[in-house]
Amino acid sequence: MKIQGARDVSEEVIKTARRLFEVLEHFDAVQRPLSLKEIADRFGYPVSSASALLKSVVALGYLDYDRYSRTYMPTMRIVQLGAWVQGALFGEGSITSLVRHLSEATQETVNIATQSDLHMQYIHVVPSAHTIQFNVRPGTLRPLAQSGLGMMLLSARTDDVIERLVRRINIEANDPSRKVNFQDLMRRIRDLRVKGYVVSLNTVTPGAGIIGALLPQRRHGRILAIGVGGPADRLADNQEHILRVLRDGIARYLPAEGQE
Repeated sequence: MKIQGARDVSEEVIKTARRLFEVLEHFDAVQRPLSLKEIADRFGYPVSSASALLKSVVALGYLDYDRYSRTYMPTMRIVQLGAWVQGALFGEGSITSLVRHLSEATQETVNIATQSDLHMQYIHVVPSAHTIQFNVRPGTLRPLAQSGLGMMLLSARTDDVIERLVRRINIEANDPSRKVNFQDLMRRIRDLRVKGYVVSLNTVTPGAGIIGALLPQRRHGRILAIGVGGPADRLADNQEHILRVLRDGIARYLPAEGQE
């Protein structure tokens, strides 16, 4: 994936950063110590490059190395690093309570998203209880002006800001299909502003969709949107129920009493 706005960052720096987070996310997935060979084989890294990366992270205190088992393990410093994020983004539990309520009432995947430069980014995900589901990992990016929650987030911006964002998107888009027609986008956004919610089916991922709305409170200046995602046909069949639960939940857990 091309990283928008990163034209001034060398490919080598991006590659190193990507490898670092790939390794840390893999530890999170397997939840056990890993050897140098396991990590190099998993990602196809040259052993010398993987060794240099792991030794650097050990020196910084984010991994420890056990010489007897010859394995690496994250330290508690990793846990402490992001401990503040949930409170900063979601407050004292009201948004978390809303997410839990929507998850229980719909049995679908519930996502929180925000704008990350020219993308919509999922920052919190609670997977569906269904066997057939469409889940994404926190951190996943989607096109800001071509995804359901992305357009919902844009609807909170002024028309002038949206126009400037679209201009940047089109300048940086190598693929013609990624270019955005401003007038068509504004027609959709005006409709979203009137309705107060988005129903986006088969837009980014064929067979999947999302039903979502803006959250009435901002956190540290960030606009947040919440969505209920799943198979497009299941969302269509349950659209009215999901919208009712979404509206009632926001009114119950996040009364619009001003932005934080």
